[in-house]
Amino acid sequence: MRVIVAAVGRVRDSALAAATAEYEKRASRYWKLEIREVREERGSEAAIMRKREGERLLEKVGNMPYVACDEGGRAMTSREFATWLGAARDEGREAAFVIGGAFGLDDEVRRRAALRLSLSPWTLPHELARVVLIEQLYRAGTILRGEPYHK
Repeated sequence: MRVIVAAVGRVRDSALAAATAEYEKRASRYWKLEIREVREERGSEAAIMRKREGERLLEKVGNMPYVACDEGGRAMTSREFATWLGAARDEGREAAFVIGGAFGLDDEVRRRAALRLSLSPWTLPHELARVVLIEQLYRAGTILRGEPYHK
């Protein structure tokens, strides 16, 4: 199953970059993982920055249904997420996730999402949100295969 993660910006923090790379490597044992980065918008007006970044994210997912990673979205346990992802795989669907930048996701990106998924009830920095999502993709793979990591 192909899993796309479209995210704003590169992971700049070296520790988070190392964790991201490690979990991307692990998750790709279970999924055909594609990371699609978009350029961070520069400026001072958050709404304009979110809109432009949102347009870029939507270009990266095209017409696919996607999941918007958003603190106001649906919370799932790791097992629930694995079950959801496994059902998509079993139905022959692909999965795409979008992660906004420093100012979050544009309202249009949220509105068009097939699902809004909360990675935490807390607001996470976008670089950390990326690590959390990719780690959960890895964990979902272990859960679906009955491997011990998820315990």
